[in-house]
Amino acid sequence: MESRAGQVRVAYDVIAEDYAATFPGTEPEARVDLAMVDHLVERVQAGGGSRVLDAGCGTGRMARYVTDRGCSVVGVDLSPGMLAMARRDHPDLDVREGSLVDLPFEDASFDGVLFWYSLIHLSDDELPLALAEAVRVLRPGGHVLLGFQKGEGVFDVGAVLAERGHDVELVRWHRGPKEVLDLLAAAGFERVARLVRAPVGRERHGQVFLLARLP
Repeated sequence: MESRAGQVRVAYDVIAEDYAATFPGTEPEARVDLAMVDHLVERVQAGGGSRVLDAGCGTGRMARYVTDRGCSVVGVDLSPGMLAMARRDHPDLDVREGSLVDLPFEDASFDGVLFWYSLIHLSDDELPLALAEAVRVLRPGGHVLLGFQKGEGVFDVGAVLAERGHDVELVRWHRGPKEVLDLLAAAGFERVARLVRAPVGRERHGQVFLLARLP
């Protein structure tokens, strides 16, 4: 049986070209969502830093956004297909293949970490491992920003992708803000900002954005 990570990799390899064509930039984001990314950038730069890890960078669209705001961004993703789109569309970006629970970077090498809808495919057992990796690669005083769908339980993404003609297996975990804030605190982070908003447009779920820092 294929591992969960293998399923995620295969699914995103299959949808990579469609995803890149549908969302070349920040089309899915509301202005308030991007305000949280801007806040991350401001906090990183206010601390004298600039190096940000886009953990789960996909096609590089958010790495592009953060880079254009003056940060030095490195992207990492599990899917070679998504990384191929990132390299095609953003050849100046530094993107590498790797796992969120075993980041291929040295300790204390980043000022910020962006988990933009990338932790959603991690189980409850795996999520603390990814947060521990964020702690490891962040410098003291570094910031982390998480974006994810609000809710409870597991959602079948494969059923949604089937509507676009993709035959893949993919699930995501929905969580509430308090649950994730508690996990961030357990990992050693201090809360900086919390945003929860209702669905807009074609969204089926509310959205959560959490900004935290290492002491």
